Amino acid sequence: MAKSPSSSKNSRNKNEKSEKKKKIKRGQTSRRSSSRKSVKDKKRSSSRSFWGTVVRISLILGIWGTAFGGLVLLWFSYDLPDTARLEQSTRRPGVTLLARDGTLLATYGDLYGKFTSASQLPPHVPEAIMAIEDRRFRSHFGIDVFGLFRAAYTNFKAGRVVQGGSTLTQQLAKSFLISEGLYAHHNRSLRRKVQELILAFWLERKFTKNQILTLYLNRVYLGAGVFGIEAASQKYFGKQAQDLSVLQAAIIAGLLKAPSKYSPTSNPKLSFERGKVVLKAMRDSDFINELEYQCALSQKNRLHAVKQKRAFGRYFADWVFEALSDYIGAVNQDLTVKTTFDPRLQRLAEAEAKKIMSSQGQKGGISQVALLAMTPSGAVRAMVGGAKYSQSQFNRVTQAKRQTGSIFKLFVFLCALEEGHTLQSQISDTPVRLGKWRPKNYGWRSRGALSLQDSFAYSVNTVTVRLAQKVRQQRIANLAHRMGLSSSLPKDLTLALGSGEATLLEMTAAFACLANHGFQVWPFGIEKIVETHSGKKIYQRRRQGDARVLAPQIVSDGLEMLQAVMRYGTGRKSALERPSAGKSGTSQNYRDAWFVGFTPDLVTGVWMGNDDGCYMKKVTGGKIPAKLWRSFMTKAHEKVPARSFPVLK
Repeated sequence: MAKSPSSSKNSRNKNEKSEKKKKIKRGQTSRRSSSRKSVKDKKRSSSRSFWGTVVRISLILGIWGTAFGGLVLLWFSYDLPDTARLEQSTRRPGVTLLARDGTLLATYGDLYGKFTSASQLPPHVPEAIMAIEDRRFRSHFGIDVFGLFRAAYTNFKAGRVVQGGSTLTQQLAKSFLISEGLYAHHNRSLRRKVQELILAFWLERKFTKNQILTLYLNRVYLGAGVFGIEAASQKYFGKQAQDLSVLQAAIIAGLLKAPSKYSPTSNPKLSFERGKVVLKAMRDSDFINELEYQCALSQKNRLHAVKQKRAFGRYFADWVFEALSDYIGAVNQDLTVKTTFDPRLQRLAEAEAKKIMSSQGQKGGISQVALLAMTPSGAVRAMVGGAKYSQSQFNRVTQAKRQTGSIFKLFVFLCALEEGHTLQSQISDTPVRLGKWRPKNYGWRSRGALSLQDSFAYSVNTVTVRLAQKVRQQRIANLAHRMGLSSSLPKDLTLALGSGEATLLEMTAAFACLANHGFQVWPFGIEKIVETHSGKKIYQRRRQGDARVLAPQIVSDGLEMLQAVMRYGTGRKSALERPSAGKSGTSQNYRDAWFVGFTPDLVTGVWMGNDDGCYMKKVTGGKIPAKLWRSFMTKAHEKVPARSFPVLK
């Protein structure tokens, strides 16, 4: 049956609607799909943009960080010293003073031994230091990270700093920075710490481990002014570093913690206990085994450190050290100086001075004493510059200018002899007046006239002033300067009675001129100077043609006058049982008391007084100073054959 037109139409309409719905549905589906795709694309794009930004920012920060880090590194590094100077000496040159018999007198400056390679030493020597200071030295890169954490933990537990984490490389860097003058020892600034790290890294890069260890062993400070393992070995045990035993090496390594506290010479018990700690560290680090550990401990009874002698002769040593530049210019290398110092005479001088100050010092109101002994040619053998060097290093032999008193009369009488007077010339000893000045004769009764010799022997003031009037003050001053006085002198006649000042060194040298047969005497304490390590001679004293300042006849007459003082004059209580000559002197109001005299072999001067110029209790040169002079000279000449003064023509 045929379909009607209307039904056909309806059918088409339905189909069209159905197709339209399908199209709409497909469109919606397509849009949803497109939308989902767009979101995914946006997410991908966003993700790529984020990481790109991160990379860009990281690159920028990296570039700027590198640039900033480089600038910081340059800022901390620009003044770092040249490591080529690590093997050079930048410390104070070490000066060793030897007595005339070759024994050690004193040392000054920083003492280093010869440069010693770590490979030249027995293994236990560097291993002792590594065990207690840096046991992972062979494996770290300049900084021991494990050591830093260990030290931090130990310090945290203790609540204070009890352990450090610095490696040997860092310690070497620190030492180098300090020795180059960049920092003081107490400096703990950030800049120093950073520079220390930079330099440690640089050292590890530039040098081998063995080279770093060698540099450390030769530069490390080990107490008592010594640097390096070789100097410490010689100082504490009197042997070369290559001969150190395991225990001795451990004791030296133990010094690194506190050199003065653990010194084997001053604290042997503490040094051994510290050495045991080092030995245990060596065993724990497998540098030594248990048997070697026990063997080292058993060496305790055979452990003999070099005994340090009691310091003496320090006034002499300081005088010589300060004079070095006058001989060789600036001291810029290690030196060994052979001196004129005589240990036996110095011990006698110090002992006798101490004895007389103990018995007579307080009673006489004396707080200071000085004594100088030299040969007639000027070689200083002994020097006491004060009552106690530990309390005052001021040298009253070389630095103190004191009023000379009657001892200056020697120059007045010698000048009179040069002007034509003889020993028998008669001079009035009656009172004399010059304007308002009326010099008196203390304890002397006028006899009317005296011979020149007797006037000198009894130290008569009025005769001395009359002689000074005749020969004139300027001539007297000129003669005193010719004979060795360098201090300025008064320009009036009071100088005749010793109103001027001089040091004991000057006055003793002037008297030595007579003992030296009239030739000028320049006191000296140095015989030879050599470069310590090479042995190269820098200075050698030679006998020089000293100028004659007194004619032979004047010398003979002068000797006769000085011997008369000892035979029957003011110095008779100080006379020796052998030919001797001398003169006492006392300044106004007993501020200074002198006695200077000599034998054909030795010239000795003594001064007593107070630094502040206070009066002594009527102490004259002919009493306590003369007593000290006699006791010293008597013992100094024991077993020395007596000789007479030569007759000069």
